[in-house]
Amino acid sequence: MEPARGGGSTELGELVGRLAGDEEMDRETRRRLLGRLARLLGQGARRAGAAGIARGRWLADLLLEAAPHIPIRDLETLSRHHHGLAGEDLADNLVKVAGNATTAVGAVGGALAAVEFAAPPLLLTAPAQIAAETLVVAAIEVKLIAELHEVYGVSVQGSGTARSAAFVTSWARQRGVNPLEGGTFTSALGSAAKATLRKRMMRTFGRHMTTMGPLLTGAAAGAALNRAATRSLAAKVRQDLRGSAPQELQSPPGDPA
Repeated sequence: MEPARGGGSTELGELVGRLAGDEEMDRETRRRLLGRLARLLGQGARRAGAAGIARGRWLADLLLEAAPHIPIRDLETLSRHHHGLAGEDLADNLVKVAGNATTAVGAVGGALAAVEFAAPPLLLTAPAQIAAETLVVAAIEVKLIAELHEVYGVSVQGSGTARSAAFVTSWARQRGVNPLEGGTFTSALGSAAKATLRKRMMRTFGRHMTTMGPLLTGAAAGAALNRAATRSLAAKVRQDLRGSAPQELQSPPGDPA
């Protein structure tokens, strides 16, 4: 069942949440939902204006709006969904699944771009398509980071919106959430965190420009770059979380606990 049609950020959040979620999705469904998200973003881009888009403010705000819709599983649910895995094995599996998901987004985006190159008038939709890819990949990686915190036992307290903002900040900084700040999280980011998020969104947006290559070269490039970026991010965050995890979870991979 697709999200109900509607205007504003509710439908956008639902689309992002579904594309970043745990549902097994065929290529055609992913392509259709990504295309629908791109159309919504195209309408929003005109309202945001060129300046807001160029500085990354629009994309950063969209991710923060969508973040509460990203489905985050607790440790018990994660273990059940991954056949009883725990610890580093579970973390490895989460990274693999997230890498597959961002790979699929890059491949679908490149395929859409190939169609648009064959029909020049549709090239006007390209920036919205890239924004859609950027937003969904960021959401998948935010979900991964949140669930890695569950695996490593690093608790992030607060309301749903405050926790989602903390994980978005973690994604922007490419670091785990500092548990010592657990009592101070709010849904409002400070100026430094906002600036970091905007820069990170624009770097991710720039990476997705590769999907605009002719024929299907963009699909191959987008898929490969997304997978590599997701793995790199996960490695950085996992290393950070190992230092913050409870003692019994701090053993390096392969070492006895």
